[in-house]
Order: sequence, then C-alpha cells, then structure tokens
Amino acid sequence: MRNLYSLQIALIISALLWSVSLVEAQRNSSGQNYLDFEGKNYYFGLTIAYNTSNFQILHSRRFILNDSFSIADAKPGPGFNVSMVTNLKIGDHFDFRFLPGFSFAERSIVFRGVSNGMTENIRTIESVFVQAPFQVRFKSDPYRDMRVFILGGVKYTYDVASNARVRRELANALIKISPHDFAIEVGAGVQLFMPYFIFSPEIKFSQGVNNILIYNDGLEQSRVIEKILSRTLTFSLHFEG
Repeated sequence: MRNLYSLQIALIISALLWSVSLVEAQRNSSGQNYLDFEGKNYYFGLTIAYNTSNFQILHSRRFILNDSFSIADAKPGPGFNVSMVTNLKIGDHFDFRFLPGFSFAERSIVFRGVSNGMTENIRTIESVFVQAPFQVRFKSDPYRDMRVFILGGVKYTYDVASNARVRRELANALIKISPHDFAIEVGAGVQLFMPYFIFSPEIKFSQGVNNILIYNDGLEQSRVIEKILSRTLTFSLHFEG
C-alpha cells in the first residue's frame, strides 16, 4: 500500500507540473481556441481524479462512561475516481454539470484502549462507490485561452462493495457503515482551452451530511459513537470538448 500511495503522490505532482506548464502556455496564446468552443451550448468528456477520503467522528455521551476506549479516531486513505462529464452551458458564466462515475476509496477508524493508549482495533473500510454529482459552476471572463471557475453542488454515492462487507462485519461483530451517502461539494479550478479539447484541473472538497453509522446497541464500538460523516478531498483532471 505504501508503494501505491507513493506512486499516486508522484502522479499528482506530475499532473500539477503539467498543469502549471499549460497555464503558462495559455498566457501566451491568442485566444483563438476559446472562440472555437464559445458557441457550444453543451459538451461531454472524461474525468480522472485522485482522492483522499476520511471520516468525521462524533462521540456519543456513552463514550465518557465507557472503560474500554480512550478515543475513536479516523485515518484517511487514498483512492481514485473515473467519471463521465455532461456539461450544459447556462448563459456566458454558468454551467450545469452532471458527472456520473465510480470512486475507489479507503478509510479507517482507529479505536485506542484506555490503558497505555494502545491501539485496540483498526477498522479499515475499502469502498467502491457509484456516484452521481450535480454541480453548478461559475466561470470568470476569459483571459486569452484560460478561465478560472468555482463550483458548488450535491452528490449521492452508493457503495457497491457493501453487501460483501456487511456479511464479514456480521460474522466478525464489526462496526457497520451505511452504503448510502449524501454530500455537499465546493471547489475551484481553471479551464485551459486547447486546440481540440478543454483541459480543466480542479480541486474539490466534499462533506457528508447524513449519518452513515449503522447503530448496533450490542456492540461497544458502535455505542461510543453518535455520528459518522464522510469527507473527501479530490484533485481532478477533466478532458472535455
């Protein structure tokens, strides 16, 4: 896993350097590429992305009274996304976007014991999400072949790996996570108008709004937690045209 994580970091750095070089090239362009795309009211594309996912854990009142765990904490993990892009232009500055796709993520919950702060249990959750984000994007006026933008939206995800995982959880008496999740999203990025496509690097933050903990009163690990919310930071590369 460490080698995979290092490879993902190297790919992100390479993509950032590439994006910076493209931004510099766009500064010296004539703006002709933007004019070629200006008349399109809609277009489609493909997104590849790296994500780091985590949990926001809220302790219950029973947590103070328990004598087994001193803390229940979250540990982030790496992942990646592959999505389609459907973009509908609304006026000169707004877009409505739908980006259905798949997301692969890994997150962990760490329970530490009361005595000596020893790690009692690490609950690692590997997920394969089918996701449906809906976004509204606001774009600046173009500068030659470049535009910056901000976005906001909502996202529904369903974990298709949950059925097999729930069977293991029931067999091993582990804390359970709901496969359904809703989140709000905010982000920013830049559009670079190339001769044959639009390249858009983007960074985005997602915050879950519903409790994804499946409560089990017979399991102490579940009783000490009141809510679990999802959090994801995503770096995306959009190729549209």
